[in-house]
Amino acid sequence: MWRHIASNALTLFIVLLLAAGGAVIWAQKEYTGPGPLAEAICLRVESGSNMRRVSQDLAEKGAISSQTIFRAGADYSGKAGDLKAGSFLVNPNASMEEIVDAITRSGRSTCGTEINYRIGIRNAEMQVRELDPTTNRYVEKLAFDPAAVEALPEGYTEVLAQPDLRYRVTLAEGVTSHQVIEGLKAADFLTGDVSLPEEGTLAPDSYEVMRGAERAALVARMAEAQAALLEELWQNRAADLPLETPQEALILASIVEKETGVPEERRQVASVFVNRLRKGMALQTDPTIIYGITRGEYVLERGITNSDMRGETEKRLHGKVEYNTYVVTGLPPGPIANPGRAAIEAALDPDATPYLYFVADGSGGHAFAETLSEHNENVARWRKIEAERANQ
Repeated sequence: MWRHIASNALTLFIVLLLAAGGAVIWAQKEYTGPGPLAEAICLRVESGSNMRRVSQDLAEKGAISSQTIFRAGADYSGKAGDLKAGSFLVNPNASMEEIVDAITRSGRSTCGTEINYRIGIRNAEMQVRELDPTTNRYVEKLAFDPAAVEALPEGYTEVLAQPDLRYRVTLAEGVTSHQVIEGLKAADFLTGDVSLPEEGTLAPDSYEVMRGAERAALVARMAEAQAALLEELWQNRAADLPLETPQEALILASIVEKETGVPEERRQVASVFVNRLRKGMALQTDPTIIYGITRGEYVLERGITNSDMRGETEKRLHGKVEYNTYVVTGLPPGPIANPGRAAIEAALDPDATPYLYFVADGSGGHAFAETLSEHNENVARWRKIEAERANQ
């Protein structure tokens, strides 16, 4: 009898052990497998929260199948005590393991409200935007030029009070170093002094920063990014270019950047300048005249005059003519702006064309020509378009 009871007890123990093992395997699959979330969400973890509150919030949003498994997995992985406050993007079908990793790894918010401080050619703009998790696109909520407003827009103070607010600084392609530095000085969420870097050495890009970050450190990041990009693209440059150094490539890229805003034209525009350099022709590009006058410190709010083209204005303002490519043959002594990746790529790998001239065509792009007579016809068409627009 006792043997029978012992046998039954052993059998029951084995069954329970197998059931427990099966439950563990099932729970592990639930924890690491795809979750039930149909559309992305932005999960906000408040300061002082815990895994119990987070798991409840996730369950209510339909992101996890079991609060108990979620918390047990966080405990077992040793991450339960690493919960970070912030707003975190949870993608469709994210596993519980992936969610735990996202909310414990770095503490850097990946969704929610962001201030994007965009430094452009004419002004700097403070953009308040939120990431729409379902489309993974930013939705602009507020935008203003901090230098042009007397009072902060309504609602902006409340935005600044958000504990998980993120900051970003974006440089537009073609901004000058002076414009960048003046823009950074006006950014009240940055700190510290900063000196003016050489023209062309800052990479137009978007940089995530923390409130209170040092301006000098941010400029150093921009310079490192541009140096690394130039080195990378210089190594992959086309053969037989009339460019001796990466610095010359940067100068040409800055001219291409300022000459066209049409992406499809960059390599054609670059080809014109490369062809002219090969023939020893003057580049004759208006943006260099403008830079010679302004040195990138302001926007020239007028057309170019004959005295400008002869270099008289540049000489009067700065003592000598350096940047006027109607007067000086070859490349100017330095870049005239900070070019982006696409412009540098175009300068180092231009299209193979016979073109030596181009002029605006009235559509936002340019008409290219191989001969001076063809170019003169294109210029005449452009002058006619200008006249018609002036009379409208």
